[in-house]
Amino acid sequence: MTNNNLNNSTDWAKQAYAQLKQKQEQQKLEQQKQEQQKLEQQKLEQQKQEQQKLEQQKLEQQKQEQQKLEQQKLEQQKQEQQKLEQQKLEQQKQEQQKLEQQKLEQQKQEQQKLEQQKLEQQKQEQQKLEQQKQAEEIIKKDQDFINDTKPKLGKFDEEFTWSAMVLAAQGKKVDQISLDEIDWLSRLKRGLEETRKGFVSELLDKLGDDPLTPETLDDLETLLLRADAGINSTDKVMNSLRKKLNEEVVGGEEGIKFLKEELISILEEPILNSKKKILVPEEGKLNIWLIVGVNGVGKTTTIGKLAHLSTSSNYKTLIAAADTFRAAAVEQLIVWGERSNVDVISNKSRNADPAAVVFDSINSALKRGTELLLVDTAGRLQNKNNLMDELSKIRKIIDKKVPHSNVESLLVLDASQGQNGLKQAKGFAKSANLSGAIITKLDGSSRGGVSLAVSLEVNLPIRFIGAGEGIRDLRPFNSFEFIEALLADK
Repeated sequence: MTNNNLNNSTDWAKQAYAQLKQKQEQQKLEQQKQEQQKLEQQKLEQQKQEQQKLEQQKLEQQKQEQQKLEQQKLEQQKQEQQKLEQQKLEQQKQEQQKLEQQKLEQQKQEQQKLEQQKLEQQKQEQQKLEQQKQAEEIIKKDQDFINDTKPKLGKFDEEFTWSAMVLAAQGKKVDQISLDEIDWLSRLKRGLEETRKGFVSELLDKLGDDPLTPETLDDLETLLLRADAGINSTDKVMNSLRKKLNEEVVGGEEGIKFLKEELISILEEPILNSKKKILVPEEGKLNIWLIVGVNGVGKTTTIGKLAHLSTSSNYKTLIAAADTFRAAAVEQLIVWGERSNVDVISNKSRNADPAAVVFDSINSALKRGTELLLVDTAGRLQNKNNLMDELSKIRKIIDKKVPHSNVESLLVLDASQGQNGLKQAKGFAKSANLSGAIITKLDGSSRGGVSLAVSLEVNLPIRFIGAGEGIRDLRPFNSFEFIEALLADK
C-alpha cells in the first residue's frame, strides 16, 4: 500500500471512526434521548400514576369523607330521631300523665257531683218528706171536719133566727127553707166575725140612731179602706152616700140600709155582666173548671170542697191533679177525692207535664160521661211567664180536645192577703182569661172587703166563698147573704 493509499486509508479510517463515533455519539444521544424520553415517559407515567393515585386517594378520601359525613349525618339523624322519639315518648308520658290527672280530676269531680247530687237528692227527699208530713198534718187536721158532711139542727136561738130572716128576705117560704141553707148562713156569719169586728162594730158604735154626718162618713171611709175594700170601691160607696146626704137627712138605720144596697150593687155588677147568677155545671156536656192561683191560697183544699159540693148536687165529677210541681199536692187531692168519692187522675212522676195530665183527664172524663172536671193547676213555676205559658198550654189542649166544652177559669184568692190578693187578681186577669174568683179564708181575717175590690177593680164575678175550714164551708156566692152577714149586727 502506497503512502498515498496509506494516508487515504488513515483519513478514511479517521473519517469512518469519526463518523462511527459521531454515529455512536448520535446513537448515544439518541439512546440518551430515548432514555430521557423513556425516563420522561416513565416520569410522566409515574407522575400520571402518582396523579391517578393521588386522584384515587383523593377520591377515596372524598369518598371516605363523604361516607364519614353520611355516617355522621345518619348518626345525627339517628340521634335526632332518638331525640324526637325520646321527646315523643316524654310528651306521650306527659300526655298520659295529664290524661291520668284529668281522669283523676274528672273522677274526683264526678265523685263530688255524685255526692252533691246525693246530698241534693237527700235534701229534696227531706223536703218532700217534710211537705208530705205537712200535707199529712193538713189532712189529719182536716179529718174531723171532712167527715162532718151532714148539718145538724141546733138550738132555736138568735143565730137560727137571723139565718131564717135572711132567707125570708130573699123570698123563701117557710116550707122551702132547708137545714143546709140555715147551717151555711150560720157558718158564713161566724166566718166573717173578724171582718165584722173591725168594720161594723166600730161603725155602729158611732152611728147609733142619729143622722149621718160628714164626720161619720169620714169614719166609714176609713173603716172600708181598713177592711181592704179598695180605693175605687170605697170612693164609689162614699160618693153615693155623700150625694144622698146632700139631698136629704139620713138616719143611722137608713144609712146602713143604703150602704148595704151600694155594697150589693158593687158585688152584683160583674155577676150580672156574666149572665150567670150562680155558676153550676151545664147538664149534658163536659164542664171544665180550671182552678188557678198562687201557692198557699188554699187551691187544693178548695178543689176538695168543690168536689164535695158537686157530688152532693149529683154531678158526675172528676179531679185532674195537674199541679205536678208541688210535692204532696197529688196525695192531698187523692185524700180529698176519697172523702167525696171522686176519682183523681194524676201522674206521680216528678215534674210531670201538667198538660199531659189534663189530656189524660179529658179522655177519662169523656169515657165516664163526667159532667164536671176540676183541674188543679200549678201555683208557682220559675217565673210568672212560665206559669202563664203553662196555663195557656192547658187551654190549648182543652180547645183542641173538647172545643165545645164549658170552660171556667176560677182564681182562688186568700182573703187574709188583702191588697196582695187584689194584685194577684189583676195579674192573672191579664194572662189567664179568668171568668170568676173564689174567696177563701174569710174566717180569721179582717180583710173581707177585698171581695168588693175584686168585683169593682177587676170586674171579676165572685163565684164561691169559703168561710171556714170544714168541707161544707165553701158555697156559691150570694151577694145579699154576704153583705147581710158582714153587717149582721144591725
